[in-house]
Amino acid sequence: MTSEKVDAELPLTPLTFQILLALADQDRHGYGVIKEIESQSAGSMAPATGALYLAAQRLLESGFIEESEDRPDPELDDRRRKYYRLTQFGRSVAAAETKRMMNLVGIAFKKHLVEGVLTISDMTEGKSGA
Repeated sequence: MTSEKVDAELPLTPLTFQILLALADQDRHGYGVIKEIESQSAGSMAPATGALYLAAQRLLESGFIEESEDRPDPELDDRRRKYYRLTQFGRSVAAAETKRMMNLVGIAFKKHLVEGVLTISDMTEGKSGA
């Protein structure tokens, strides 16, 4: 996989990036992805089920994600659920998008659009740093 191939996928839509982030630490089924996005965005982003599954289909076709046969608890899990996981390509695209966005945030700081000091924990808690 070349950096040109990864860069050609950027920028990502907010929903695409959120889905990739939701799958970055573990496999999840569709509803689990929705709940993770809601949790990580402090409720400010709650994708509709239809939008999520359309996006997931595009991500499958693009090779960002793949279906996973692994189940957290096979005895309790519904086999009809589709679980998704990031592919290496999807992880590379998500990392490149993160770097792209971090660069933009840095520019915003230099241009005094945001005051104060912003830390990684501020960003993960949804604080503005102002």
